[in-house]
Amino acid sequence: MTGTADVGVDRDSDESGSAVPPAPGGESGGGPEHGPTPEVSLIKDLTIKTPAPEKAPEPAERPSVPAPSAPPVPPSPPAPQTEYHDPLEDAPHLDVDEPLLAARAHRPSDLIRFLAGVFGIVAVFVLAGIATSTTTGIEQDIATNAPHFSVVLSTITGLVSSVAVLAVPLAFAVERLIKRDGLRVADGVLASVLAYGVSLGIDWWVAEGASEHIREALTRLPMDSNGTLTDPVHGYLAPVIAYMTAVGMSSRPRWRVALWVVVVFSGVTELLGGYTTPLSLLLTVLIGWSVAYGTLYAIGSPNIRPTGQHLMIGLRKVGFTPDGAHRAPDAPGGTRRYYVTQQDGPPLDVHIIDREQQASGFFYRAWRRLRLRSVAVRRSPQSLRQALEQEALIAYAAAASGARAPQLVATSELGPDAAILVYENVEGRTLDELADEEITDEVMASLWQSVAALHERRIAHRRLTGESLLVVDGKTACLVNLSGGDIAATDLTLRIDVAQLVTTFALRIGPERAVATANAVLGAERVAQALPLLQPVGMSRSTRIDLAKLTKERKAAARAKALEQVAAGERTQQQAEEDIAAAGEDLLSRIRGQILQIAPEAPMEPAKLERLKPKSLIMVIALTFAAYLALTTIKPAQLKLSQMNWVWAAAALLAAAFSYVAAAMSLTGFVPERLPFRRTVAAQLAGSFVKLVAPAAIGGIALNTRYLQRAGIRPGQAVASVGASQLAGLAGHLLLLFSFGLITGSQTNGDLSASRAVIIGVLTAAVLALVVAAVAPLRRFVLGRLRSLFFGVVPRMLDLMQTPSKLLTGFGGILLLTLSFTACLDFSVQAFGGEVSFSAVAVVFLTANAAGSAIPTPGGIGPVEVALIGALTVADVPPAVATPAVFLYRALTFWLPVLPGWIAYNVLQRRNAL
Repeated sequence: MTGTADVGVDRDSDESGSAVPPAPGGESGGGPEHGPTPEVSLIKDLTIKTPAPEKAPEPAERPSVPAPSAPPVPPSPPAPQTEYHDPLEDAPHLDVDEPLLAARAHRPSDLIRFLAGVFGIVAVFVLAGIATSTTTGIEQDIATNAPHFSVVLSTITGLVSSVAVLAVPLAFAVERLIKRDGLRVADGVLASVLAYGVSLGIDWWVAEGASEHIREALTRLPMDSNGTLTDPVHGYLAPVIAYMTAVGMSSRPRWRVALWVVVVFSGVTELLGGYTTPLSLLLTVLIGWSVAYGTLYAIGSPNIRPTGQHLMIGLRKVGFTPDGAHRAPDAPGGTRRYYVTQQDGPPLDVHIIDREQQASGFFYRAWRRLRLRSVAVRRSPQSLRQALEQEALIAYAAAASGARAPQLVATSELGPDAAILVYENVEGRTLDELADEEITDEVMASLWQSVAALHERRIAHRRLTGESLLVVDGKTACLVNLSGGDIAATDLTLRIDVAQLVTTFALRIGPERAVATANAVLGAERVAQALPLLQPVGMSRSTRIDLAKLTKERKAAARAKALEQVAAGERTQQQAEEDIAAAGEDLLSRIRGQILQIAPEAPMEPAKLERLKPKSLIMVIALTFAAYLALTTIKPAQLKLSQMNWVWAAAALLAAAFSYVAAAMSLTGFVPERLPFRRTVAAQLAGSFVKLVAPAAIGGIALNTRYLQRAGIRPGQAVASVGASQLAGLAGHLLLLFSFGLITGSQTNGDLSASRAVIIGVLTAAVLALVVAAVAPLRRFVLGRLRSLFFGVVPRMLDLMQTPSKLLTGFGGILLLTLSFTACLDFSVQAFGGEVSFSAVAVVFLTANAAGSAIPTPGGIGPVEVALIGALTVADVPPAVATPAVFLYRALTFWLPVLPGWIAYNVLQRRNAL
């Protein structure tokens, strides 16, 4: 919804956020012959004199627009005055059609400050817990020198600081209310109340639940007290700091200095008087600071972004005669754009950059800088002035290179928090707005010529996506959104540009025409140099999303068509799998194929753009997570190592090791192709590491599918083989459960207590099946996953029936895998003196392990242990034996293989087997 937004401006210099500095000499840039120019400024606390409308310059006398090669108009700071006058009250009203700006904005900078404060609070508690000698020594030094401080002076300073610490916030609130800024006062009150609540909570925790070291570091016993410790957090100082921070103290230097003088004065007085500790003071400041910024981020800060009316006033200050404006689509990075018409002159395309826009996307940019090498990611400007100068430099350099791009005609600061860049308006439609048939070879050649002109001057665009390619007519086009470009770019950066533009065109008209047009303009050599850069990590975010979407749509369409054709008998199962595999080839691979056709000698090795790969980060997190859980879950006291029979423990270790051989047999048995057995065993060992970051079933399926694909098996057949293995494993699991249940029942003469686990397992499976069948979204989800997983399983099984040895290996591996885990659990029970039949242990393992794994935690950590201990207890194993036995079993089958699994995972990756 849009409308004419005539927005008032807050009458305060620090919250206005938008200002228009006058041109040098107080004139509009056209010289004194044009008469006086309205002295308009958006800086509050200034006297602004606006002449009558009839004294405005006539349209014929409008100053000429600066040439593109002219430098930006340097703004000069306004002369400080004392009386406030709002420029919008006397300035002539101009219609600006734009969406109303949100009253509040959630700033990433507030979140960053909040997180930094929380980290500081945690650091204080850690320091209090481990650096006891340091904190105690500091307190003793203060206590030794405190008697030198006069008692009378201490009393006077304490009284003055107590009054001042309340008077300063009260005076600031009165000043805010006079300025009609009650909303900020309300924000400050809310932050102070929350800070007081947090202070009370920490006081209670330190007194009741913290360690003795933390309590000693944050509290002390005053000399004149009756045995009562001081508070860890100052209950009045933290709310004051939170209040003053939330109401905008940082933008008011005098009030900021006054506050911190009072805070330091009060803190020193309390410290010398023996009523607090240094860490307590630091904790108080951090709590007030953190709560204030956390509150501002949660509820939002008042929006100080300049409105369209402020833009119109700013344009008049640099010599234009705006008549009206409306919002245009934002440029990349959230830069606001306005289409401005003039009373006398061509229309303008005005870009506004402000601090809000600079802060947006901070975390994404930080991750990209951390992940990619410096040559592959552009460093963002640190200040608003740097952003203005950088974009202006790019625009002037692009114009000098001869590339087709809008001309920059003026720049100006729009107050302390915003700046404008005025471009000539170029009519046209972006590539995203064109139909596929409108993207002609002539249009693409025009864009390639502009890119080539930029690259000859070592200028990189870096944003060659559809929204940055403006088609003027059916023959010519120009480049827009150059603000993210680079001057004196490296060869790698220029090659990334070529790879990005080829991919942008290929997404619309296919890789054949895209590569052919680039070859016609740039030549085969320059196109070939971009081949190593054709990787998703080097593309823009929107291009990566489009690539993933295109691949997903092609796969889904091919799979649906294959299912229909196989059901109708039009194509065989093998032909359908080949169609799905061909459709699954990503667009970048197809572009590489086209480039190799025109330049067979092109380098194939991908360029190293990443300094930190996500899989490396996942490995570090997984190992850290494993170490933490291993230290907190498995304890020597629970294992009862002194009571353990090491012979049975060694037997359990051998059974656990043999399970990887059995798992390799169960996989190779359902793959008609020949697999290297030792490498397959290593892949199953690597799965023990993958289970740390994914549920066991999901992680194992993904890893085995990847392993088969790397072994040269087509994706459809790889999925079918893994699906056949899983289906056979499920059938074998149920069959073994039923068989061992009957054996256990016969051994106990029909005693239901021994086979109770079988009943629990059957009832659990029935309940889960009923829930899935009853809930429609869950039913569709499960059926969709099973359909894609087991697509082609039946034909795969028919192929395997032609080689009975393969089926024997597969089903034998499933049986041996279950027996290996059962033997490991049985030997673990006997290692602690437990007596239970092997069939009963098998029933316990088959039911409890399945029930525990149903909860999707990584590796079943927690639920599996609880289920196994409970099932063994039901099977008449004493809890004192069942608990250490289960922990030994999980240590041998889950925790011990983590390190060898990590090694196997890395070795297989280096050998391109995963």
